[in-house]
Amino acid sequence: MAARKTAVLRRPVDTDDYLYEPTDRRIRGEWFGRTVVDSTRAVLVWAPGKPVPFYAFPREDVRIDLISASRSPSRTRPDVWQWYDIVVGDRRAYSAVYQLDVDGLDDRLVFAWFRHGETPGDVEDEGERWFEEDTEVFTHPRDPHHRVDALRSSRHVRVTIDGTVVGETRAPVLVFETGLPTRFYLPPEDVDFSLLEESDLYTGCPYKGTARYWSYAGPPAAENVAWSYPEPFPGMEFIAGYVCFYDDAAEITVEDR
Repeated sequence: MAARKTAVLRRPVDTDDYLYEPTDRRIRGEWFGRTVVDSTRAVLVWAPGKPVPFYAFPREDVRIDLISASRSPSRTRPDVWQWYDIVVGDRRAYSAVYQLDVDGLDDRLVFAWFRHGETPGDVEDEGERWFEEDTEVFTHPRDPHHRVDALRSSRHVRVTIDGTVVGETRAPVLVFETGLPTRFYLPPEDVDFSLLEESDLYTGCPYKGTARYWSYAGPPAAENVAWSYPEPFPGMEFIAGYVCFYDDAAEITVEDR
C-alpha cells in the first residue's frame, strides 16, 4: 500500500508533497445558477508533478445541501477518498467535487474546474462559473507565481511551413510566460491567410482568454498550427487579433536588427 501523501505550506523547493498556501481572495463557484461555494478561507494547492493549482475550501463554505456522495464515481484517483455530485433540482454534475486523502487537506473540499470543453459553449454545459472577487475566471485558477508579459518588438520574424512562408513581420508581439517557450505573435496583416483554414477548435487560458485556431491547407495539410486571441483579457491587449504558430508545426526564424 502506497504511503499517504502529506500537504505542507508552500516552499520554493522540489518536493513530492502537496504544497499549499492561503489566499486572501474571495472565491465563488456557481452551477446551474446557484452559488455552491463562497469562501474567503480557501487555500491554493499544487499537486506533485502538476503545473496548474486548484483551490481547497473549508466544508463550512460549501453548500453541503447541494452536493451528494457519488454512488458510481465517473473517475478514480489514488489521492481521492470520496467523490461528490452537485445536485440542483433535477440537474446533476457528476463527480464535480472531491475530498482528498492527503494529510493537512483531508478536511477540505475541492472542485474540478471546467472538466470539458473545446469550445466556450461546452464549458457552459453544467452552468459552471468561477469568480475571484467579482472577476470571472476561466479554465483553471490563476497561479500567483506564474507571470505572463506581452511586449511589442521590432524583431524580424519569419514563419514557414514546409518551406512556404505563411507569415513575416518586423512588428511582432513577444509573449513571455513562466515555464513556456517565448511565443511570437504576428500582426494579422503579415499572415498569409490564403494558406490557412479556420478550425473548429477553441481553447481557454486564464491569463489570455479564449483562442481560435487555424489549420494549414498544405500540401501536406496540418491541423491547428496557429491560434489567436480575438478578445484577450486586460493586460494582454497587445496580442488582440495577432497570430501565433506552434514551433513544432512551423519553422520560426527570429532575427535581431
